[in-house]
Amino acid sequence: MNGQAPSSTGPFAEKHRGHPVAFHVMTKPIGPACNLDCTYCFYLEKEAYLRREGRALPGLRMPDHILEAYIRDYIAQQDVEEISFAWQGGEPTLLGVDFFRRVVELQKRYAQGKRILNALQTNGTLLDDAWGSFLAENRFLVGISLDGPQELHDAYRVDRSGKGTFHRVLAGLEVLKRHGVEFNLLTVVHRINSKAPLEVYRFLRDIGNGFIQFIPLVERISPTEEHADGRPPSFAPPSAQEGTVSSASVLPEDWGSFLCTVFDEWVRRDVGKVFVNLFDVALGQWLGHGSSLCVFADRCGTALALEHNGDLYSCDHFVYPEYRLGNILDTPMRNMVFSTFQKDFGDAKRNKLPRMCRECPVLFACNGECPKHRFVATPDGEPGLNYLCAGYKRFFTHIGPAMRAMADLCRQGRAPAEVMRLPVAGGAGWRGVGRNDPCPCGSGMKYKRCCMPTRKSATP
Repeated sequence: MNGQAPSSTGPFAEKHRGHPVAFHVMTKPIGPACNLDCTYCFYLEKEAYLRREGRALPGLRMPDHILEAYIRDYIAQQDVEEISFAWQGGEPTLLGVDFFRRVVELQKRYAQGKRILNALQTNGTLLDDAWGSFLAENRFLVGISLDGPQELHDAYRVDRSGKGTFHRVLAGLEVLKRHGVEFNLLTVVHRINSKAPLEVYRFLRDIGNGFIQFIPLVERISPTEEHADGRPPSFAPPSAQEGTVSSASVLPEDWGSFLCTVFDEWVRRDVGKVFVNLFDVALGQWLGHGSSLCVFADRCGTALALEHNGDLYSCDHFVYPEYRLGNILDTPMRNMVFSTFQKDFGDAKRNKLPRMCRECPVLFACNGECPKHRFVATPDGEPGLNYLCAGYKRFFTHIGPAMRAMADLCRQGRAPAEVMRLPVAGGAGWRGVGRNDPCPCGSGMKYKRCCMPTRKSATP
């Protein structure tokens, strides 16, 4: 696209006829600016790109006229009654509480009777009582980054002097708890903490409020040597086929093992008490509801990224010149979202799957995951296989029996947490139960006619 405004005809016109216009934008009001220097962060390098392209504004800070135009138009150009704003960075709390007071003021001015929701992703190190009071009063959902116990978190999440940030993050977390702010724990699973799944999960479960998101770290680097600290000199764009993964990136086998191990712990004791994003999304797939998470949807393109200067990009992971759709001061957002270019970008996720994926029994759950990760070849040499394929295939195959059981419970109007009483959860109460014994689930039926597992495929 090279910054040219997309056409407003075709897919947008088709989408607009008879269907609500809805899309999601991840907003970066301070661009890549951050007070930390996390070794694995892919977005820090965007400052060099923005300055090279002459697109960086002073302080990398979104000016008020762009902020107001964004909030006004993001609300007005969607045909839904609930509008969700997502604020990220860099580190958005660098902007200060007053910036977000202005955000709330503008949202109220332009709400047009719609319900407004706000989510803020932060490293937590700058949170204080002023932040806690504001976030609680305005009902912000906060995602706070925490990669596990201290030695695992501090492996890569360091400040600009190279010091670990664990204790500062915990102090920020205590601010959120003290003020009753709703929050999720966001955990990047990398080369080191992926080898300690139970240690990570149990720590997050015990210190958090029951909401956990796991994000696999996969970053490719240009084909040059890494720095001594493991930091890539330049992350390779998603479209590139050359380069290799960084030394911090999770290995596919470790990612699969991490998820399987955490799932086994969760399904035995924590269903209904701890909510893990990947497990919740998987249940939706087994129920046939589709994915609420873009990486597992069959197509993408309606979750975009807005830089501090008003530039709109196809995706947070595709902030490169060729994926710049335009600027919100020049082109209506919905025209860019439903442009031919963006539709083709979204359809490519499904249309460019290699044959190996199209024939995979867990395709319904995975859908090839994120296009950003599709840079390896299949065994027969076809391009476009997801780097994490082996891990995901192991995970989705492994959870199949439990997911089918939970889906059946949901269809019966029962709570998915009842799966913990079933044999697929692996609880001790099921060991040694005979075919003709009363079923331990309490149904009054014989085990063989109730919960005794049968051989089934991974599909729903």
